[in-house]
Amino acid sequence: MSVMDTSEGVFMGMPRARAVALTRWAIVATAALALELYGRFFADPAFMQPVSAILRAWIDPVLSDARIIRALMDAVVEIAVAYALSIICGATIGIAIGVSNFARKSFLPIVLLLYAIPQVTLMPLFILIFGLGAAGKIAFGFSHGVFPVIVNVVAGMRNMNPLYLRAVQSMGGTRFDTLRHVIFPNMVPAFFVGLRLSMTLTLLGVILAELYVSTGGIGYFTRLFAENFNPAPLFALIGSLATIAILFNSLVRVAERRLTPGARAPGKLNLSGAKSR
Repeated sequence: MSVMDTSEGVFMGMPRARAVALTRWAIVATAALALELYGRFFADPAFMQPVSAILRAWIDPVLSDARIIRALMDAVVEIAVAYALSIICGATIGIAIGVSNFARKSFLPIVLLLYAIPQVTLMPLFILIFGLGAAGKIAFGFSHGVFPVIVNVVAGMRNMNPLYLRAVQSMGGTRFDTLRHVIFPNMVPAFFVGLRLSMTLTLLGVILAELYVSTGGIGYFTRLFAENFNPAPLFALIGSLATIAILFNSLVRVAERRLTPGARAPGKLNLSGAKSR
């Protein structure tokens, strides 16, 4: 009997979604218990605290300090603005590049070259151009998040069944019809993959900028707790940032479910706009 068969037997008769949720929470609970035991009995208190101490520190001083709450709210705004700019600019540039072979062959190698450059090496340049305030953090987050959107939009536009394109042409469809009814619907899954990657990298860019240039934001408090060997509030602050990332990704998944209904699945081509039978 395989491991898969055993797991299916354990949750036999239970709805699949509930079984998946229970498994996920069981993994989280097991990891939390292991960290609690390790932090309480084995770890050096200057570098690691048990989960219970981290939860207490999350209430006090993290949530009880108005400066930290303000820093978290500023980080949320910076991440949201950088992410929105990444989506708008990335989708626009990706569509412009992917719409023709000439544009793709001319500009995509340049995009890939810029994407391959470690962005952290350009931090001094961002500071010189945008300064030490929110603009620099937003710009640095944008520089991380825009490239995954571009690359995945181009990939989604190019990675489709040629039969669909021939079907449009055979039915007298225009170039706009091809874009609207074939390319864009088939591009949606790859586009949302790019959005999820972009969310992670945008968060990374903003937090890196905070660590390097912040004088009162999340980066400042992170450095403060780390340099004072106070790991409980440090991990509580990191957990808060992780929660922000999870919320943003959840919003992306909700949008993905709403914007990629089954009616847009490949093979349901309809140039007239009427429902397919």
